[in-house]
Amino acid sequence: MSPDGLTEIFAVDSEPVLDRPVLVIALEGWVDAGLGATSAIASLLGQGETSGVITFNREHFLDQRARRPVAHIINGVTTELTWPQTVGLGAFPAPAPHTRPVKLAATAPPASADLVERIGIVHGELEVPAGVMSALELAFADAGIPVVSLWARVPHYVAGMPFPEASAALVEGLADIAGLSLDSAALRHAADSSRRQVDQLIADNNEHRAMVRKLEENIDASEGNAMGVDEVPTGDQIAAELEKFLRGEEQ
Repeated sequence: MSPDGLTEIFAVDSEPVLDRPVLVIALEGWVDAGLGATSAIASLLGQGETSGVITFNREHFLDQRARRPVAHIINGVTTELTWPQTVGLGAFPAPAPHTRPVKLAATAPPASADLVERIGIVHGELEVPAGVMSALELAFADAGIPVVSLWARVPHYVAGMPFPEASAALVEGLADIAGLSLDSAALRHAADSSRRQVDQLIADNNEHRAMVRKLEENIDASEGNAMGVDEVPTGDQIAAELEKFLRGEEQ
């Protein structure tokens, strides 16, 4: 490290004294349906004084080839009860209706598998495009740091618009698993307003109402399956439903 605190990857802005810190991570450009993680982090930053610790050189973290590895997940495990020192936040489009509470799912490396059970297990065996969060999970595990990623399940037909209920669920899940005192009241208020808007859009279209009823039936029958793996539609199906929803919104 150079005298001014610079390295090729990051610059150290300050070195505060910390007591049992919890690192919360939310990344842009990956899985953040409904801006769930982005809004959750914004809410956290607004709940107290903040200061910069490290500034990263973004050039070292951009994948110019837009290629990703594959994460192999079995029952929510990537590849003794301990408090997590690292928590990642994210949100994904799911076959879930906006009329049901947003559920959380979790992923973690084997050493932190107990934390997954406290949030929601991803049943079954999956191979999905991996983001930085998966690499961080395994890296923190190698360093002996408990880690878990929380994922909000956002209705796929509102994944392209802000969905505050996902953010509220993430903040509340973070508070529970990390033993923190956090306020989600503003997000819950925004979620109520957002739900009324979606209710109105759905009510104006018979096809949309039928879709939501079907999702309600499916989700009520699959409680315990945090991601609804057996019922996840294809990417083309999700895109088609979203396009239909947006066309109905414009009518």
